[in-house]
Amino acid sequence: MGSKTHYSIILHLSLIGFFAIFSTTIAKNPVLPLYVSVLGGGDAVIGLISSVSPFAGILLSFPVGALSDKVGRKKLLRLSGIVFLAAPLLYLLVSDPLLLIPVRFFHGMATAILGPVMSALIAERFTETKGERIGQYSSATLYGRTLAPLVGGALISYFVFAPDLFRYQSVYLSAFGAGLIVFLLILKLDEPEPHSRQRCKLSDFWMSLTTFMSNIHLRGAAYVDMAVYFIFGAFETFLPLYLLANQIEPFLIGVIFAVQVLSIALTKPFFGRMADRTDPRYQIIGGVLILGVSVGVIPLFQTFFPVLIISLLSGLGMSLSTVATTKYVADIAEKEDIGASMGALSSIMDIGHSGGPLLTGVIITYAGYQTGFGFCLVLAFVFALYFFIGSRVRKTTR
Repeated sequence: MGSKTHYSIILHLSLIGFFAIFSTTIAKNPVLPLYVSVLGGGDAVIGLISSVSPFAGILLSFPVGALSDKVGRKKLLRLSGIVFLAAPLLYLLVSDPLLLIPVRFFHGMATAILGPVMSALIAERFTETKGERIGQYSSATLYGRTLAPLVGGALISYFVFAPDLFRYQSVYLSAFGAGLIVFLLILKLDEPEPHSRQRCKLSDFWMSLTTFMSNIHLRGAAYVDMAVYFIFGAFETFLPLYLLANQIEPFLIGVIFAVQVLSIALTKPFFGRMADRTDPRYQIIGGVLILGVSVGVIPLFQTFFPVLIISLLSGLGMSLSTVATTKYVADIAEKEDIGASMGALSSIMDIGHSGGPLLTGVIITYAGYQTGFGFCLVLAFVFALYFFIGSRVRKTTR
């Protein structure tokens, strides 16, 4: 394929990622807690509903990735496109906040399918530049994640005088519009069928998972990704509370997080290109350590500008590590198991992202911010060391 063909393919895939993540994010932030509250749900119900979508990723990412190895990527992408199209409309039919639990799980299925299948598809299409292309696709999803809350907030404000629930339902209608674009783009995607059709058995999933977890290189990379998203989850959950306790304005807190997101989005293609040209193991280790140190030193500072620099560094560390991890797993995994490997990586990542706020919250409650953020630093060093030792093992165990 020529460079123009390469560009058109990654642009097509990036547009799918942009509108897909825009659709799921605008359905959640900031509208979901407000919608639940208006429907009569309390704080406990809001927390329960918010946790359902990541749980779908934990459960489904691996089997979906393994299934895509057998039946082809496009069939699974079409399934995700149907979910992206249908899920936003279900929010409009809800009158009891508890009914949002199955709706959120159903909506979470869309990204649980899209993430690992897209990573596997890009790794197959761009064998020589997979790091850079994965970085470009990931950046597109981050732009969608950044834009969605702004559009959602603007819609809620614009329809402030609308009757009944329409000010919130307008957000879900916009999510439907983005989902429709995703569905149409997936239908236009040119993806060849797998070379040999195979029947999927339960033993195939177990064998793929065993293959992944018995390979110390793949396992080590997944654990680093889990640690990165554990730290990120703790950072995004408890840094606002820490900053508010130090009398930093909410607007400035928003600036701090915007800088982090932009630092990730703008640097992922560059760090992906670096991973293609150098040994990605050094990026993986360096990135998780930069992130861990950045979060670990937060309690040493109480003013805006030092924390802004910390946020920038944490974003760079996360960008450096995550794009290299995906590229490294794509290099190490067997060709026939690349979808399963991406799915396992995504599931383990979601475990870290969900567990970070939970465990760190317990630590901060009983021991304070210094211990909670310090635990993130220790975790980064432990898993960086584990990956370093494991990556030096020459032979993998099947």
